[in-house]
Amino acid sequence: MTARKTIAARQAQRAPSPLRGEGWGEGVPASKRKVGLAKRLRRDQTDAERTLWFRLRDRRLSGLKFKRQMPIHHYVVDFCCSDVRLIVELDGGQHGVCAEADAARTKRLEELGYLVLRFWNNDVLTNIDGVLETIVSTAKQHSPEPPHPGPLPHGEREKCA
Repeated sequence: MTARKTIAARQAQRAPSPLRGEGWGEGVPASKRKVGLAKRLRRDQTDAERTLWFRLRDRRLSGLKFKRQMPIHHYVVDFCCSDVRLIVELDGGQHGVCAEADAARTKRLEELGYLVLRFWNNDVLTNIDGVLETIVSTAKQHSPEPPHPGPLPHGEREKCA
């Protein structure tokens, strides 16, 4: 009887094995780690992110709903408007060094159906109106077609056929 209890106790102490590609062995899925990272990034935002977020939040920019520091696939993007599948990324000085990694990240996000806009932090801080204008014009061009207005009234269907 005691052997069963010790085996059960040992099994309870071990973390479950993650599914393939979901973790590093701690039993915590990658998506939960990304959510924690996103929360930290929201708390520790840069001046440029804070400035742009003030103009994007609460549908202030042409009624577009943006989320900040949103986990998508293996990445956490700065700003995302899911309605038009548009991602806005702000690049500081460190991004000049890792341009290849940024290009690979952008390519993967585009493969997932998103359009990625990148702006330098300096552009946001010195030319916020130009940045916002670019975002709005791109969103209008990239927005999906509106759904069909509804069924035809009775009798109209036969005229079209």
